[in-house]
Amino acid sequence: MTKVVYYLLYAVSTLPFRVLYALSDMLMPLLYYIIRYRRSIVRRNLTSAFPEKSMKEIKTIEKKFYHWFCDYFLEAIKLMSISDRELNRRFHVKNPEVHEAWFLKGRNTAGFLGHYCNWEWLSRVGKDMNPERRVCLIYDPLHSKAINYAFLRLRSYPPTGVPTPKRDILRQLVTWRREGRMSLSGYIADQAPKWTNIHLWLPFLNHPATPVFTGAERISRKMNDAVYYVKMTRPRRGCYDVEYVLLSDDPASLPEGELTRRFFRMLEQSVREAPQYYLWTHNRWKRTKEEFDRRFEIVKGKVVEKKKL
Repeated sequence: MTKVVYYLLYAVSTLPFRVLYALSDMLMPLLYYIIRYRRSIVRRNLTSAFPEKSMKEIKTIEKKFYHWFCDYFLEAIKLMSISDRELNRRFHVKNPEVHEAWFLKGRNTAGFLGHYCNWEWLSRVGKDMNPERRVCLIYDPLHSKAINYAFLRLRSYPPTGVPTPKRDILRQLVTWRREGRMSLSGYIADQAPKWTNIHLWLPFLNHPATPVFTGAERISRKMNDAVYYVKMTRPRRGCYDVEYVLLSDDPASLPEGELTRRFFRMLEQSVREAPQYYLWTHNRWKRTKEEFDRRFEIVKGKVVEKKKL
């Protein structure tokens, strides 16, 4: 079943972009008007993030988001068969040389990114790098074995792009260091953590206390990486631009949490510039600071549930 799903998706990926976007245009009203996929969550997220906008403006962003969301899925599938020539025409990295400059100094780099624009296409940033370098594409395995297998294949970009489960990050980075291979690690750093993984609350998109992951910061500090924000934009349908914006070249010198704060400030700026390209279907504000303070406490750096009296 796993390979059947993969080959079906691969067959879809061979379709020209114009056909894929025609399918996307047909899929959007089905998803938005009939299935109403997570409509209530998207509406709640948008209205709380942009209280200054009218309901007409919110609905406009909402519909643009669902159009992009359908595009995102088909664009991701397209990675299974896209040629390097087509990829170079549609996917432009403005300053790939910043990483090589650090590699020549013996320093690895890290890229912090959000669920913004088509983050799956970022698995191809290795196209502009020395083939001896590695891009550690960190991912959380999906529950569906069939979909996980398909996405693992589309995220792979040999020899540079190596998908790595998040539990194996440090092992992979240490292995490459021992082999003398320089690497760029990519972290999707805006995921909503579980209760026991919450160590930091930040203001984000009009929410004064948003729970955030700090794992990317902790690893970057430990590895002494030069850290960049991966700024992604979509100048037109089917095309993406990437620019690396330095967050810190000395993360260990910063106060704990500062690197994550800088990332979220940059991400919010991107979202406010073009909100339709953010993943609004995630219920990222379902956990509140009030409930956390009521139920949990931090003991010796670990989040533990309070004992009931």
